[in-house]
Amino acid sequence: MTIKQLSVFLENKAGRINEVTKILARNGINMHAFSMAETTDFGILRLIVSDACRAVEVLREASFAVMLTDVVCLNCSNVAGSLSAIMEKLAAHDIFIEYMYAFAQGNEAHVIIRPNDLPRCMEILRHESCDVLGGECF
Repeated sequence: MTIKQLSVFLENKAGRINEVTKILARNGINMHAFSMAETTDFGILRLIVSDACRAVEVLREASFAVMLTDVVCLNCSNVAGSLSAIMEKLAAHDIFIEYMYAFAQGNEAHVIIRPNDLPRCMEILRHESCDVLGGECF
């Protein structure tokens, strides 16, 4: 199962990330994970939120450029080598990871990945008995 990720395109200027967080807060939308990538002129704020469809709606109403993408959330032990074992399985099947970000708490780590071939990636993860979290977990 995949989860929905928002990608919000932001101009590189002070306060833009704060505007996004205020809009989400005002609408009762919780941010579970996020990552910021930037170039010279703009940034891409990638978010996993409690209500992706509503978040897209309220951010677009505020004139933000937002895209919704399916991504995979892996659950693995927060110990050295656990992510490496999963990445090795995907690499063995020529799955390329376009980007990834992670967060860990206690003994567990959650890793968000965007593979080049989402259906094939999901098939491999199921076959390899990897722990993939679904949208209901967020």
